[in-house]
Amino acid sequence: MPRYYFDLRDDTGIALDEEGLELSGPRAVQAEAAKSVADMARDAVLSAPLTGGRQEMAIDVRDAGGPIMQVKFCFEIEDLTSRSRSRDH
Repeated sequence: MPRYYFDLRDDTGIALDEEGLELSGPRAVQAEAAKSVADMARDAVLSAPLTGGRQEMAIDVRDAGGPIMQVKFCFEIEDLTSRSRSRDH
């Protein structure tokens, strides 16, 4: 089975995957990338400030031949309570 590497990219930089995973093919690679970006997103949303601005992250997948896939996620947290309170005053 081919080996795939899942490099983590966010606003702070990139963390290269040195070990990789042996997976059966593109569908398995896509599923693993989706799981990884979901884990990154959960951690980022939980640690983000209430008005932290837009954040982007990605999983860059490569094999021995080079890049093959990128899975991206971006989010923005907006505190709506402060907006509605300022309209009331």
